[in-house]
Amino acid sequence: MGLSIPYEAIIAYALGLVLLYVVGYLLLVPFKMVLRFIYNGLLGGLMLWGLNVVGGFFGVNIAINFVTALIAGFLGIPGIILLLILQMIL
Repeated sequence: MGLSIPYEAIIAYALGLVLLYVVGYLLLVPFKMVLRFIYNGLLGGLMLWGLNVVGGFFGVNIAINFVTALIAGFLGIPGIILLLILQMIL
């Protein structure tokens, strides 16, 4: 009276767990990228807001929108300098 589990079932469960791990990982990576975009955009918007507060005394103003916030968020201080240069050129 032995309880034996077929080895095919063990292999199927193991492959199922590996597949579940891979699918979960593939779904998690884009979610982390979206969170990073949101974080960088908010940080860029905050930096632009600070520039507009301080730059208001000197007549410097950059519009805060999705594109400028992402540029400032991804590139940091060089991104803000780039936006200032673009504003002077255009």
